[in-house]
Amino acid sequence: MDKRIDPCFYQPKYRNFYSMLKTSKYQVVMLADLIKLIYRYPSCYGFSCYDTASDTRVPFLQGEDIDLTEISHEKLIFIEKEISAKYPKTILKEGDLIFSVRGTIGKVAMVTRAFENSNISPNLIRLSLNTEVNSHYVEIVLKSKIGQSQIDRLISGGVQPTITKQDILSIEIPLPHPNVQSHLVETMQSISAQKKQKEQEADTLLSSIDDYVLAELGIVMPAVEEKRCFVVHVNEIAGRRVDSHYYQSKFRATDQIVGSVRFDVFDLGVLINDISSGITPKVDEDYYTDSSGIPFLRVQNVTNQGIDLSDTKFIKKEVHKGILKRSQLKKDDLVFTITGRIGSVAVVPDNFEGNINQHSVRFHLKQQIAKININPHYVAVFLNSELGRSLAIREVTGGTRPALDYKALKAIKIVLPPFEVQNEIVAGVKQRLTKERELRQEALKEWETAKTQFEEQLLSGEVS
Repeated sequence: MDKRIDPCFYQPKYRNFYSMLKTSKYQVVMLADLIKLIYRYPSCYGFSCYDTASDTRVPFLQGEDIDLTEISHEKLIFIEKEISAKYPKTILKEGDLIFSVRGTIGKVAMVTRAFENSNISPNLIRLSLNTEVNSHYVEIVLKSKIGQSQIDRLISGGVQPTITKQDILSIEIPLPHPNVQSHLVETMQSISAQKKQKEQEADTLLSSIDDYVLAELGIVMPAVEEKRCFVVHVNEIAGRRVDSHYYQSKFRATDQIVGSVRFDVFDLGVLINDISSGITPKVDEDYYTDSSGIPFLRVQNVTNQGIDLSDTKFIKKEVHKGILKRSQLKKDDLVFTITGRIGSVAVVPDNFEGNINQHSVRFHLKQQIAKININPHYVAVFLNSELGRSLAIREVTGGTRPALDYKALKAIKIVLPPFEVQNEIVAGVKQRLTKERELRQEALKEWETAKTQFEEQLLSGEVS
């Protein structure tokens, strides 16, 4: 027995991996041999954090800031420099590694110059490496199967899983000559750069969809100055809402746009044939099951690109056919989120069996109105456009808990061109989404292939 007595630690997959690691032609060392400082402050909390940067603040990094290849700038929070100074041992330097020890354990990133002098949350630990070792190389090893298999094995804690400082230090690292380390790093960085380029191309394609849809409809969204104080005339509110939200400049601008389009405009309500909302069964009752059950869609499963089943709950078939019978999904239904991330719309594909919770509604459209055939995919595309989202958000009610009720939902305006134009727009959007997905899949496949080759070269000792 070694270190632990729990059976998980001795699973064959871990024991076989360690046997492979021992056969590497390179020297295998403990991570402890490469580190001059490893530190975290468990008590580093209880102070104000901010969403915006300033000269008096530094980034306060969290586990969710570490993505597949680097530290992300997207959702940073900040703390005052005087607060950061109270935790000096976790003030980061360029070349340090940060390592998540709670939450999603084992996320690793190297600190670049952009994040020097940042600090870290208690869920991260700082690793400061010896100057003789290539920090990029150690980062890649820890992110690879070589590192992640060991990290997975070393996790402990039961109810609140973690990995201890001592366990991190015990991770074994194959250590080739510095020239070989540099060669491997350069190869991986080249693949990473290609991955980023393809992801940027995919992002550009995705962001172009809105411009494409509005251009096909002959619509130009104006630049609107947001005003905290504005005037609304009595004749503008006759028979309508009287709250200030409804009459913001950006929403009044959409009124003008919708009133000037060259195509027919209808309230969504007159296009709907039938509609029903979902409910959420109590978690502590016997309604849920494993992936053999029926997908139970939540807000995160309804996206502009379609239904996303990557993070899905499942309900029992008898629940789907019983108390949730009214919200069963069928082909060409539109699923529309009415709370939380309001206004995301997805079309139910062929041969999909699913249901929805109370944060969405499903509705089925009529085949035709005013002699215009209706393509449900077009209506979803329009609602997901900048104009469609603005029209939906305008109808929101509820104050501290904003939502769209049936009346508000049915009041959303839909620009409905001839059926041929609808089909053309849908085809154009589909083409862009297909190419966007292909680029992301190619980027991920190339990255995973490079990681596998990296691991094989380290274990075999044959670097090409």
